[in-house]
Amino acid sequence: MPSNDVRTLLRVAVPTAVAGAVAVGISALVAGGKGALGAVVATLIVILFLGIGLVVLERTAKSLPHLFQAMGLMLYTAQILLLFIFVAAFKNTTLFNPKAFAITLVAATLVWIAAQTRAHMKAKILYVEPDSSEGKKPENKGSSS
Repeated sequence: MPSNDVRTLLRVAVPTAVAGAVAVGISALVAGGKGALGAVVATLIVILFLGIGLVVLERTAKSLPHLFQAMGLMLYTAQILLLFIFVAAFKNTTLFNPKAFAITLVAATLVWIAAQTRAHMKAKILYVEPDSSEGKKPENKGSSS
């Protein structure tokens, strides 16, 4: 993975992990140990799912740029659906507090999206290809001498 991709992943995963740690603390105070466990599981799921999605999307952008927008829309839709499936699957669990799990899942997802938006806005992305090293100049079409 190129260093630029790692930098983007860190700029997004670290705030999400911090928000997850805050959620673990609040859940531990409100719902006890099971609440803290639910918040930990939710935070790990968000970082894992959305992290894999970010890596896939960045690789798609580099190798198949014409599919980037469609891939992004499909990927985000699939991720949101998977997160809803996790909330539904663990709705009645006794392993951890399902409310702490669901609230942390939503909060961590929102933090991830906000951090990813910020990282994208701060990134220095070229909108045009820089001139090649051969020094080719574009032809002047339509100019008469």
